[in-house]
Amino acid sequence: VGLFLDQYWPISLKDHFQTLKNEGGEFEGRDIIDKNQEFCFHLVAENVIRQKKHRLARKARHAELTVSHFSDKIFSSVNAILDLSVFGKEVTLETLVKDLKKKIPSLNFSPLKPNGRISVEGSFLAVKRLKESLLVRACSLLEKDRNFTSEGRKWNRQNPQRSLQRSNNPLASVRTLVPETARSGEMLVLDTDVFLYLHHKCRSYESTLKKFCILSQEKVDGEITTICLKNIQVGSQPNNAKHVKELIEEWSHALYLKLRKETFILEGKEKKEKRMINWACEQLSSRYPEVLINFYRTHVDIIGSSSDTYLFKKGVMKLIGQKVS
Repeated sequence: VGLFLDQYWPISLKDHFQTLKNEGGEFEGRDIIDKNQEFCFHLVAENVIRQKKHRLARKARHAELTVSHFSDKIFSSVNAILDLSVFGKEVTLETLVKDLKKKIPSLNFSPLKPNGRISVEGSFLAVKRLKESLLVRACSLLEKDRNFTSEGRKWNRQNPQRSLQRSNNPLASVRTLVPETARSGEMLVLDTDVFLYLHHKCRSYESTLKKFCILSQEKVDGEITTICLKNIQVGSQPNNAKHVKELIEEWSHALYLKLRKETFILEGKEKKEKRMINWACEQLSSRYPEVLINFYRTHVDIIGSSSDTYLFKKGVMKLIGQKVS
């Protein structure tokens, strides 16, 4: 990594692993995340792994690769620097770090600095789980502070200028993530792609809410979606919302490990090419009912299993007359 331009990595890796002399062959899909290469092999996986060490071609400066079976722990060098000072005096930072270590033991934490900063290292999934845990913690603090929030709304209506002073609260930036339902119910935070797939492609989501008489209020904010669950039937079991929350967490975790996403960029393309891409996606939607298609102004996301998203992308490229990379 870093020996040559990033855009050559996918080409070099694909050429290497599709070459028969390297015991390779066709593969179904690929994800490239922060310069960490993860390939999904099926028919030729064992042959490739048996070699253990692989060396790329001369134009890739003979970069050496170590290949192993896919694992959630494959990302072992993701680093992040946290600024926990945003919690202010709401929590004891030492206690917060201790709780995070207990909740996500696979992460390595550096000593906490006096300014509230701390560095963490671990797998990609573990760091993402850390991000979600911190957001949940911030949202829970805002729930406890709802009296202050109500006062702030009244203050803002009376004097817009003073609202700028209120915004100095370090947790104010995430206040908009907490729907009103959160005041008396269960709350969880999901990856937005996972939530959209769960909501649109998994019948169990809506049927479970209906079965247990649960009102679900969702707030999508970029990569994170906040869900608040509340009992809506008088006399229903008080633990229903908690039970549904546990079910959703279980489903979302399974989907997080299964799903892959491909993106067609529309921004900067001619109107005709944009229409062709949208048309091709619509044409293939019935053929791949397990693939979720999200149309946006600047791009189109397709979400599904590794094989489905690869075949879907391949079909779109064929319909619009482009070579599959």
